[in-house]
Amino acid sequence: MTDMAGASGAKGPDELRRQIERTRSQLGETVEELAGKMDVKGRARARAADLRDKAGAMTVQLRSSAAQAGHMAQERATKAGHRVHDGATKAGHRFQDGATKAGHKAHDRALQAGHKAHDRALQAGHSGQDAATGTGHELEHKAEHSVPRPARSVVRAAVRHPRPVLVVGAAFAVAVVVAWRYPKK
Repeated sequence: MTDMAGASGAKGPDELRRQIERTRSQLGETVEELAGKMDVKGRARARAADLRDKAGAMTVQLRSSAAQAGHMAQERATKAGHRVHDGATKAGHRFQDGATKAGHKAHDRALQAGHKAHDRALQAGHSGQDAATGTGHELEHKAEHSVPRPARSVVRAAVRHPRPVLVVGAAFAVAVVVAWRYPKK
């Protein structure tokens, strides 16, 4: 420092005072810097406060990132759920359409089978009716030629209207069975 004062050369007492003040000020700053460097506790506190601030900022940033990732995952899951729902709905409709078509086919087949059975029953009925008519004519012919004249009208009536004759015959049969089973004493 003496070199500085000597090199610049003081030109008077005022100038010398100013140089001393400047040097004091510079010395004070230098001492403060050295004291700051020597204050390990203070520097550690400042560093810890810095790290706390950075950790707080990182926590806020991580929370924000996590929330954003959660929203994105929720959106993706919702979209996937909609796709699955749409696929299931389409599959359900296809199944329903297939079942409806199968039901219509089964209905048509049953209807055709019913018509065939009805036609066969009609044919069988007609055949039976024709056979019965033929048998009736044959019986009438036999009654006309083989039954004695007084009984012919009764036999013809029985052939034409068999129900009353069957009822009378059944009643007669019951009377015979009862008389045979429970004889008078």
